[in-house]
Amino acid sequence: MLADAIRSESWRLLKNRTVLSWSLIFVPLVWLAVLIGGAVIDAKVDRMADQLPPQLTSARAALDLGDTLLSAAGQLANPALLAFLLIGAATVFSSDYRWETWRLITARNSRPNLIMGKVGAVKLMTLAGLVLFLAAALLGAAIKGVVLDRDLVFRFGGEDALTFGLLFLLAFVRVVQFLLLSLLTAVLTRSQLAALFVPLVVGVAQAFLVTLAPILGWSAADWQTLLLFPGAAYEALKTVILGGVPTAVLQDGVVLRAVASLALWSLVPFSLALWWFSRQDLSKE
Repeated sequence: MLADAIRSESWRLLKNRTVLSWSLIFVPLVWLAVLIGGAVIDAKVDRMADQLPPQLTSARAALDLGDTLLSAAGQLANPALLAFLLIGAATVFSSDYRWETWRLITARNSRPNLIMGKVGAVKLMTLAGLVLFLAAALLGAAIKGVVLDRDLVFRFGGEDALTFGLLFLLAFVRVVQFLLLSLLTAVLTRSQLAALFVPLVVGVAQAFLVTLAPILGWSAADWQTLLLFPGAAYEALKTVILGGVPTAVLQDGVVLRAVASLALWSLVPFSLALWWFSRQDLSKE
């Protein structure tokens, strides 16, 4: 029954091409355009450098697509991707309130399955959005190599694969955690606009307030900062994965606190939404 719910919600989302275009395609296309624009500017700089004496120029290095992939994985949970994936998530979570169709589908499946089906569809959408962003980064690097007339190489060892996998998983968790705020808002308010804008307001407020943490004497590794601000927890874990955290900080439990923060900010909204929805009167929508 849960598989049926996920399949049904995924099919409904696939049929909404406008939402998919904004949620999945817009940000990768813009990112690709930015990369191509940067390549064109670099090409003009290289042409100017060719006019310099040979002793003042350096050899052009090959472009490593492996480094490009790792760099893009570290940028997956960026604000633009979060905001535009939120469009699709808000649509999925609130559509049955908007069109007053809950009464029709609750007779065919249990309420927990219906909510988890929507979350499953949003997770699949998130995976697609992350993969498309990575594809845009690789395509942009390949085009840059052609424009700049540089060789393309792909160095990607076992350690790089592990780092990439951890970064991708961390970004996926962070994005889903943010989108679950939309689920809770949709269930509580029955409004698509609220499901779209409340998480945005919460995210912007957290991004602003975390900059004020030093005023309160909180460092980026303190439990107050990590537990109150999931974005800070994400950045801390990303730094750990990339190897930029001293051993003393690791021993201080920053990883455990950061993982606990993302887990709480994911499980609490989901559990509250599931609890409220199971008791909600859907006869009046």
